Amino acid sequence: MTQNTRLFKKTLLAVTVAMASGQAMAAGFQLNAQSATGIGRAFAGDAVIADNASVMARNPAAMALFDKTELSLGFESITSLIEVKDAKYCGAGCQAAPNVFPPQDIANTDDVGGTSIAPNIHLIVPVNEKFAWGVNAYSNFGTKTEFSDNYVAAEYGGLTDVKSFNFGLAGSYRLNDQWSFGAGLDLIYGQGTMKRVAGEGFPTLGPISPGVPLLDVDKADGFAVGFNVGTVFELDRNNRFGFSYRYSPEFEAKDDKGQKIVLPLPDMAEFSGYHKIEDTKFAVHYSIQYIGWGAFDQIEFKNLKDSLLTGNYNKDYQWQDGWHYAIGGTYYLNNDWTLRAGYMYDTSAQDQVTSISVPDSDRQWLSAGFTYHIDTKSNVDFGFTYLMGDDVSVNEDTNVGGIAVSSISATTHADAILFGLQYSRSF
Repeated sequence: MTQNTRLFKKTLLAVTVAMASGQAMAAGFQLNAQSATGIGRAFAGDAVIADNASVMARNPAAMALFDKTELSLGFESITSLIEVKDAKYCGAGCQAAPNVFPPQDIANTDDVGGTSIAPNIHLIVPVNEKFAWGVNAYSNFGTKTEFSDNYVAAEYGGLTDVKSFNFGLAGSYRLNDQWSFGAGLDLIYGQGTMKRVAGEGFPTLGPISPGVPLLDVDKADGFAVGFNVGTVFELDRNNRFGFSYRYSPEFEAKDDKGQKIVLPLPDMAEFSGYHKIEDTKFAVHYSIQYIGWGAFDQIEFKNLKDSLLTGNYNKDYQWQDGWHYAIGGTYYLNNDWTLRAGYMYDTSAQDQVTSISVPDSDRQWLSAGFTYHIDTKSNVDFGFTYLMGDDVSVNEDTNVGGIAVSSISATTHADAILFGLQYSRSF
């Protein structure tokens, strides 16, 4: 093997791993899928409403609001509706002589999204009037995109499938009639699959040619540990406020080749309010949530000893912090039915770095849901949300040795549909 071929292989692997990891990060956005109740109100007020045990996923201090053992279990379905349109692909010939080989138009596609199912379970156990503890399991992340095998610009498409599972243990303490505090530990398990091949316009260099796999990572996984704290202030029986903070650690995932990818997860902080209007059946609630996506200054790759690229590799990013602004209302119709609705404005985490495989933009949530009370101790919740994204202009390129070998420009649009079903019971 010549020195130039070895250098090319190392450079190409660095480029493709960096490209795919960026798309995996984009797939790992927080989707707020801890409960069907929250989905039905765009998670407005979810750090303090405490209408079932799922509140412990948003604020551990809210466990102090229960005087009976509470169990909630259910699932959420997240379906992404992704459109890539007006795409132009500039392969090797176009890069070398664009006047002779102009960019290639790619047919619009709207079938690259996918559906993820996120189950959850939450249990809160009051010990006495002061203390309560709880355990839960749910998913903070989960998304999937898959381009067809014959997609022209295959190095920018492929398969991205990322999901995470959060296992939590928390406790709460009621200081007095107004103040309660809580804290918890999170064990996070993550799993991801990423596959990419060289597109039709990729140059033939050494062993690489169009159709040859560039990346084939299947179910890279790992664990990380985080924590969360929170407080609740009860002004009176109809008005209360909640604040919570969740620390998310650096996450290390290992693939089947022994390569390690280290990436920082975002910290989150949330303020919520709940106000039931006196002598009515209506309540209003709201939340402001901060998501520290700006922590993504770089992704680090370690122990690439089993690949063509040895040693460590870092990929820089230019991400920005995100915000959620949500407002909602609940109508307590009668003893059997509770109705709710909500609206959220959700800001994009991506800034300078964008991708056609998992596009991101500012989003608006339109949500509605209901609770049916089976009896005084049990109920069923249903929630539905439609997420509306914006059109985003995307420009990506692939470089080998500092020379662009292909590029793509397109307009992406990503919407999503969330629905959840949940059963809750007190004991």
